[in-house]
Amino acid sequence: MLTSKGGRRGGMRARLWLGLVLFLLAGSAARAQQPVVDKMVLDDTIQPVTAGELDRAIARAQADNAAALLIEMNTPGGLVDSMRHMAGAILSSRVPVIVYVAPAGARAGSAGFFLLEAADVAAMTPGTNAGAAHVVSEFGGKPDDTMMQKIENDTEAFLRSFATHRGRNLEAALAAVQSSHAYSAEEALEKHLIDLTAPDEAHLLAALNGREVTRMDGSKQTLHTANARVVVVKPTLREELLGWLVNPNIALLLLVGGALLIYLEFNTPGTIVPGALGTLMVLLAIFALDLLPIRYTAVMLLIAAMVLLLLEAKFGGHGALAIAGIVCLTLGTLTLVAAPIPEMAVNPWVALALSTAFGAITAFLVRLAVRARRLKTRLGLDALVGHVASAMEPLTPEGHVLVEGEIWRAIADQAVVKGATLRVTGREEYLLHVTPLDPPHSAI
Repeated sequence: MLTSKGGRRGGMRARLWLGLVLFLLAGSAARAQQPVVDKMVLDDTIQPVTAGELDRAIARAQADNAAALLIEMNTPGGLVDSMRHMAGAILSSRVPVIVYVAPAGARAGSAGFFLLEAADVAAMTPGTNAGAAHVVSEFGGKPDDTMMQKIENDTEAFLRSFATHRGRNLEAALAAVQSSHAYSAEEALEKHLIDLTAPDEAHLLAALNGREVTRMDGSKQTLHTANARVVVVKPTLREELLGWLVNPNIALLLLVGGALLIYLEFNTPGTIVPGALGTLMVLLAIFALDLLPIRYTAVMLLIAAMVLLLLEAKFGGHGALAIAGIVCLTLGTLTLVAAPIPEMAVNPWVALALSTAFGAITAFLVRLAVRARRLKTRLGLDALVGHVASAMEPLTPEGHVLVEGEIWRAIADQAVVKGATLRVTGREEYLLHVTPLDPPHSAI
């Protein structure tokens, strides 16, 4: 049989296309069989924004049918309510949750320790630490001993409710809450507070492959994490914006800046832009502060500061009222957020700079406004009252005077010689009333 060159070339093309299709199908099948591990990076304080991020990450892992959700954590701690919400989400997750304290130098402090212990798998990298989870009050003032004991007992009971199920060392875990004990990665592994240590993410997933974990409902599940494809669940634009706003220093800057812009709008009506921008900034600040524990005594101090600054501007007090207002403003801004950890507190230097600048600017602007309102609006002839005039001829008692380069008829309360310096004291229609500034002279 004879085969043409065109037939051979056509057969080669067909085989090439068939090989390419088979290769793509094999790659797709291998990719479909490759396990997926979703990853969330928690490098922030524990507060409502991070709680929302965790909820979304768990939902995403369940939708992706992921083998596990890996939470790479570095946190100093945060709010108790947000911690309970996040720990509850981890405990009820249908996808196994791995909490990994990393990179080196990271920590799972305070509220972060509870999340570490709540995980299906708790891991740390060498050079990290966890613990110091004693409860700090978030109330405006210090609660009494009975209330504080209730808070501590409730938090300890919450830890006991899942630590035993996870196979953790309950005694060592409670020591972190009761006496603020902290553990290095090696100490945590030795005391069975974590399941393993790993130098990096790749070693962690390789070590966890084939490990059987016990879920909260008592069921067993084997992890398949070898050569897993890690998909990072990045924060949304909304979460990034909220994470920026929840910083108390940013919220305070927005509040003070917005208040000054609103005052500028009232002082110069019709400009629109300062008022609109200031209102937006104040609303954003209120929204951000609503996410944080606020002391109402600090709010009262801020109100008192505004009252004192207004009184200083209106009545004057040789600066005493302004100084008292600035002191109230400083104390109010410093204590505004009842922060359980230093990272969630207002920076003292920011509070001092803002309160001093805001107090000085407000007192100055309000004083200018009060003075302006006290002055009568004068237009036309009324504007000449108080000006200095010069007699163009003897006034006996009427004659012509020169005022601001203009010639006016005037009447004096006594005889005035030519060239005398006069003061305009009033007017009657187009006739000015003047009085001499120089000692009186007899008319010639």
